[in-house]
Amino acid sequence: MKENPIDLRAWRQFVAVAEELHFGRAAARLHLTQPPVTQAIAQMERTLGVMLFDRTRRRVALTPAGEALLPEVRELLARAQALPARARAAAAGEVGRVRLAFVSTIGFERLPAWVREFRLHCPQVALELVEATGDVQLEAFSRGEIDAGLMLHSPGFAPPGLERLAVAQERLVLALPAKHPLARVEKVPLAAALAEPLVIFPRRIVPSLHDAIFGLYHAAGRAPVIAQEAIQMQTIVNLVWGGLGIAWVPESVMQFRRAGVVYRAASEFAPAGRRRTAAPLPGCETSLVWPSRADNAALARFVRFVEDQGLSHPLAQ
Repeated sequence: MKENPIDLRAWRQFVAVAEELHFGRAAARLHLTQPPVTQAIAQMERTLGVMLFDRTRRRVALTPAGEALLPEVRELLARAQALPARARAAAAGEVGRVRLAFVSTIGFERLPAWVREFRLHCPQVALELVEATGDVQLEAFSRGEIDAGLMLHSPGFAPPGLERLAVAQERLVLALPAKHPLARVEKVPLAAALAEPLVIFPRRIVPSLHDAIFGLYHAAGRAPVIAQEAIQMQTIVNLVWGGLGIAWVPESVMQFRRAGVVYRAASEFAPAGRRRTAAPLPGCETSLVWPSRADNAALARFVRFVEDQGLSHPLAQ
């Protein structure tokens, strides 16, 4: 048999009687006459199947059941009173949840500061962070498992079908074993760098950046010699330390200090015997991306927050 629900008005009457221990005073406190309050408590006891008050002509006292119920009802009423303000805060994006995926490169520098500052501005918005490469993020978007992502790509080549906000632009630098001869110079000649075995991420991880790096080799008439592929930038740097080859990495990876590995800029390349302007080295960009039809006020607030932080290290045009 389905029980009739007890409305908030009846619970307020229960609390008033429990605190006053007098039906008349409780009714006056509620701006009611006594009979409706007495009837409401009696109906509540019938619905619950327990006595909440011991009543005599001289006294009213809570039963053990009433004593156990009182703190729970007070909490219920407090939460009910807070609901309108919480609804308004949710609509304004001041409460809620943002499931944010990110690539490791943004985690070296900008993301920790963002998380700290955003929590200060919106302490009731939960940021759920998961490190994931771009291909994994796209799959998570398709399954509805994340609300936004921070993706690495070549400048202007963010994945289509998503809203995009560029948050960082970086140059690529070389990661070299500290004992490598090229580590002794401040700026590595590009021709020498292109002759070295390469440690790189698989193309599926960041297709546009993978193609840009390969394009650099092809423009010089060379084919890269792939020594090893690895997914995470930390792993790539560790493989460089192990002597497998050199790697092109975003400048932010320089925050990842690995004994035995140094980072060097490369010179721009112009083929011998030809007079032309040196071709610029490829750069990379990180964008905050999210579905265009996202209906998440907390996400909208996070996007505005990130936008206010500005573009980090914009590349020269």
